[in-house]
Amino acid sequence: MGARIFTFLIIGLLLVGCKSKKAAVSKKSRTKTEKVVVISPKDPIEVILPNKTDESKIDELPKNASYEEILNAYVDTYSEIAKEEMLQYGIPASITLAQGILESGAGRGELTQKANNHFGIKCHTNWTGEKVYHDDDEKGECFRKYKDAKYSFRDHSLFLTQRSRYQELFKLKKDDYKAWAKGLKKAGYATDPKYPDKLIGIIEKNKLYRYDDEVLGGKARIINNDDSKINTYTVEKGDTLYSIARRFSMTVETLMEYNGLLSSDIAVGQVLYLHSVKD
Repeated sequence: MGARIFTFLIIGLLLVGCKSKKAAVSKKSRTKTEKVVVISPKDPIEVILPNKTDESKIDELPKNASYEEILNAYVDTYSEIAKEEMLQYGIPASITLAQGILESGAGRGELTQKANNHFGIKCHTNWTGEKVYHDDDEKGECFRKYKDAKYSFRDHSLFLTQRSRYQELFKLKKDDYKAWAKGLKKAGYATDPKYPDKLIGIIEKNKLYRYDDEVLGGKARIINNDDSKINTYTVEKGDTLYSIARRFSMTVETLMEYNGLLSSDIAVGQVLYLHSVKD
């Protein structure tokens, strides 16, 4: 009897040991699966910017492409972005494109290639984004790095609109690219004394002023300034000041000025003037 009890005890201990091993294996398997999920997070920048800039025209250029071909591809690729920035921030598209061409070597410059930085904007103290180091006025200077070219163009707009030394620029006419070019130099954007002439030369040679005309309306301007008829628009659900300005070929800044707005806040049913109203 004693021998039989001893045998049962041995068998019981073996069964408990097997279950413990299986449980341990199962636990390890679950831990491994959880690690795979953690290791594969979504890129948060992709959520913010689902549509990357279409740079296919630039990518398709042959290695032996002429500078003219490179420049034309650059303008074709970024002109729409420059016009969008003009609509929202009031900086002439011609100036934005000319600065981009000059600062980035029409997209072929080393800084643009490795950092999507089209305007040579340095880090400065308030920059919290990615950085690269590049030789410029001094060796190994800190420059801003962008995930996509769109961010560089937007940062250029913010750089000009948010600094007091550039405020005088926004008192200039939006189609006076010569005054803007000279104003940028005067405000200290560049140290090169020939900077304004270079910008003006790029604009006139490539007729970049046509993009200013497209934004401002040009011959296709639909706003009628006939004093006998006041043109207005009633805000509908889903409208923004930007979308309305774009629809009627004007800048947000101009639309705000026409309506005496201090911010871009608007309400459904609000009536907006689409041209200057005389007292």
